[in-house]
Amino acid sequence: MEVNVHEAKTHLSKLLERVALGEEVIIAKAGKPVAKLVPLDAQPKTRILGSAKGEFVVPDDFNDPLPKEIQDLFYK
Repeated sequence: MEVNVHEAKTHLSKLLERVALGEEVIIAKAGKPVAKLVPLDAQPKTRILGSAKGEFVVPDDFNDPLPKEIQDLFYK
């Protein structure tokens, strides 16, 4: 479902009820979509410590200072 900003402001409670039932609502401004209301997962996804083990390697020089030419880009 797509609604304009004025309609979204006027009927926010009703739109939230529809979203709670699983519907997605697109909010448009001047006919262009700018936001989407979607239902939140009832249970937040649990994160498992170490679940990405072996998927990447942190290089030994990870915490070393950046090269001077790159540092200079931050201090112009």
